[in-house]
Amino acid sequence: MKNLTIIGGGLSGCEAAWQAAERGISVLLYEMRPNHTTGAHQTDYLGEIVCSNSLGSQLLDRPSGLLIKELEMLDSLLIRIAKSFAVPAGHALAIDRRLFAQRITKEITSHPKIQVVRKEIRSIPNGLIIIASGPLTSDPLAETISQITGHENLFFYDAIGPIIEFESINMNISFWGSRYGRGFNKHGDYINCPFDQTTYEHFVSELVNAERIELHYFEKDIAMGVRAGKGKFFEGCLPIEIMAQRGLNTLAFGPLRPVGLTNPHNKKRPFAIVQLRQDDIGANFFNIVGFQTNLKYIEQTRVFQLIPGLERAVINRYGQMHRNTFINSPETLNKYIQLKSHPNIFFCGQITGV
Repeated sequence: MKNLTIIGGGLSGCEAAWQAAERGISVLLYEMRPNHTTGAHQTDYLGEIVCSNSLGSQLLDRPSGLLIKELEMLDSLLIRIAKSFAVPAGHALAIDRRLFAQRITKEITSHPKIQVVRKEIRSIPNGLIIIASGPLTSDPLAETISQITGHENLFFYDAIGPIIEFESINMNISFWGSRYGRGFNKHGDYINCPFDQTTYEHFVSELVNAERIELHYFEKDIAMGVRAGKGKFFEGCLPIEIMAQRGLNTLAFGPLRPVGLTNPHNKKRPFAIVQLRQDDIGANFFNIVGFQTNLKYIEQTRVFQLIPGLERAVINRYGQMHRNTFINSPETLNKYIQLKSHPNIFFCGQITGV
């Protein structure tokens, strides 16, 4: 094999392109951005991470940690770059996502065996193909994939959280720290915003009743299903307002749990905690951990400024919800991630449902 076409310049597409090129294979890598954007991406860089800037725990007793170690042993381009642009996040591998994507773009575009083409692929070309177009696959390509797999593509709703400017955080109320002192920095790896019970309950009430971005007509039945407990949100990345409506203390026992933390301002454990994780190497921006949301932008400012320490928070990037598409892998792919009906077509990355 001397030639390979890869559709999608995200994480899996770039890793696949690099590994193939390093083995002497000529790669044609198609990426539709910036000519055709997704609505969730912010740049035209290859390998841009849209949601969290964390690649997960690096502890070897965790699935993500084991995967990271295996990838490192296999000379993964992405893991090597990720570790060179890591930011403090306890045992998690969190990165400066912009510098990470910039370096990936430089490495991929400068490789003599890789040709990057900025073009939307609507139909699958001939030859050996890897489809790595991700959960934000364009509608025309998703329709083509549906036809060749013989299945209607599946989907769920995912969301991303807001990013806050550091200078707007009130450190007289907030404090640095890591749960049980497990951070790598002396002062702790996270900024923590402490709630007392009264302030927490008021915040939850405002959050549940805040206005959300209007859903499209074809999404409203999904929203009704969510309220009935049958919706297609990804449970591992629920909008914060969806979690809050499940019960008053759901957040306090979930992403806002205060365990392992003591507020140095009063030497007490808070009733609940909002954690902010560093999003860039310069520590100019922090993302609100676990705060994926579909609130209207003006409501994000109003409601999130009710969080102690964020009274004057400036949001650099607002949270938003988006639809993720994936294929029914157990029925359509074999153990080599090869399409059963078209053995020259492979799938990799999040579009497989991983």
